[in-house]
Amino acid sequence: MLDVTVIEDPEAAAVSLDPVRARLLAELADAPASAAMLAGRIGLPRQKVNYHLKTLERHGLVELAGERRKGNVTERLMRATAASYVISPAALPAVQPDPDRFRDQLSARWLLALGARLVRDVGMLVSGAGKARKRLATYALDGEVRFASAADRAAFVQELTAGVSALVRKYDAPDAEGGRDHRIVVAVHPTVKDRPTPELEQ
Repeated sequence: MLDVTVIEDPEAAAVSLDPVRARLLAELADAPASAAMLAGRIGLPRQKVNYHLKTLERHGLVELAGERRKGNVTERLMRATAASYVISPAALPAVQPDPDRFRDQLSARWLLALGARLVRDVGMLVSGAGKARKRLATYALDGEVRFASAADRAAFVQELTAGVSALVRKYDAPDAEGGRDHRIVVAVHPTVKDRPTPELEQ
């Protein structure tokens, strides 16, 4: 099972957004289970759960983990293909954000467009690397800082911009044969407080 995977197919995205199927994915990310086992947990008939499982399996969101005999019946134990899923903007190609349409470093919506492109691009790279059975060279830095004032935040952004720009100028080699282009995204935004997960409505 993968830790996280990106859903790029529009039909698979629609399937995963169904509340019952999302609940089944969450259950199967914890441990393999049969339709009968899941039916008892979420309070739906086994036949309905089986229908949802077959739909998820058809779109590569769950897979067969094994089989077991229970009386005269052989139960299929299913598991999620990933512990968590991210839907790529590629699933909505006609309306996916395009950060190249405008550039405003202080715009939250531009930051959102950059984040969407990051999900799309890294999702495609992960899929390609998986098919080629190769490692993908990436790096990410995540942290938090509390600014004492808006002025301190502005000074931080100015120093951050100058520092990253200096590194880009130092290491950028546009004429290097065999070199490979890399995208750099640096973001600063307020921390979001955790919100409770809504209950599933049956």
